[in-house]
Amino acid sequence: MVRKIKEGVLWAGAIDWSRRLFDELIPLPEGTSYNAYVVRGNERTVLIDTVDPSKEEELLSNLKEAGIEKIDFIISQHGEQDHSGCIPRVLERFPEARVLTNKKCKEILQDLLHIPDEKFRVVEDGEILSLGGKTLEFILAPWVHWPDTMFTYIREDKILFTCDFLGSHLATSDLFAREEEVYAGAKRYYAEIMMPFRANIRKHLERLEKYEIELIAPSHGPVYKNPEFILNAYRRWASDEVGPEVVVAYVSMHGSTERMVAYLVDELIKRDVRVKLFNLTVTDIGEFAEALVDAAGIVFATPTLLAGPHPLVLYACALTAALRPKIRFVSIIGSYGWGGRTVDILKNLLSPLRVDYLPPLLIKGYPGKEDLTSLQTLAEKIQERITSQDLDQEM
Repeated sequence: MVRKIKEGVLWAGAIDWSRRLFDELIPLPEGTSYNAYVVRGNERTVLIDTVDPSKEEELLSNLKEAGIEKIDFIISQHGEQDHSGCIPRVLERFPEARVLTNKKCKEILQDLLHIPDEKFRVVEDGEILSLGGKTLEFILAPWVHWPDTMFTYIREDKILFTCDFLGSHLATSDLFAREEEVYAGAKRYYAEIMMPFRANIRKHLERLEKYEIELIAPSHGPVYKNPEFILNAYRRWASDEVGPEVVVAYVSMHGSTERMVAYLVDELIKRDVRVKLFNLTVTDIGEFAEALVDAAGIVFATPTLLAGPHPLVLYACALTAALRPKIRFVSIIGSYGWGGRTVDILKNLLSPLRVDYLPPLLIKGYPGKEDLTSLQTLAEKIQERITSQDLDQEM
């Protein structure tokens, strides 16, 4: 299936309706797409990115359907295989084509796909390529995701191709984004993939302000006819603003920690603190990551298992540290039978984050009256931290 975006610009990718796990890590409740784009000028034709290798026959079929008899360049904007994995097959079908990319991406492609050196053309930041009636500009954007990421801009059509940046894992029949439907998927995608790179994202968003952009075409999810919708969303998500919201992530083995969590959440709600609660034994980690985008703080609640935190809490802490959300404070609560090093272990895992730690509350056995009073005090401290800061009230 081939679809027209603008005159001479085609979508020729693949929709993966049934994929439910990405990188053997990220749940895909709504599937995804792998967007490849054909741009035809009067003199040259280029293919911008390919598709996941599982969909290579669809890509080749689409190129045949589009009547593509010659490809001058395969533009690789990022070396990860869901975009680059079919390059060898496309080169077999179009042996005259060369892979056009930046120096870092070339290195990655050669490591992953063993493409010979003579098949490449390397471009620098701001370099121009004329296709005849269509002028492409290449914008290097390292570390908005990987160190090799770059964008491609068609000056005449004012289309910005962004690869993973500004995308969404969403399988949809819509070529163009319906904002109300794509927002949650785009935010989740940002949380899972882009959030660790907030500083670089802000820098590259500023760079893009000098471009007149009418369409944004990412490599996952639909195309944006209203670029400001997704650009403004990213400006907000990547900013240092947080909302008056606390994430509570917990595991309970025999009810003690669950009782603490239930009491704390009630106390927070009484104090008008918004709470997002996650039982880590059943949590979709994408939803957990998404909740971290705007949260002011997080409470980890865990039983003690073999002198340390429950493994699922360890995993949630490690994930939080890797994603580097803009949370400002952390609290650790839980229960134990005879002792342990829970607080030290979790703080060590969270060391990449620059956050304040509220006093931990670890109790022996099932919570009693005094323990519940201590949870009231913790709720008050959390409320104070939120109300004492200039937090954004509109989530």
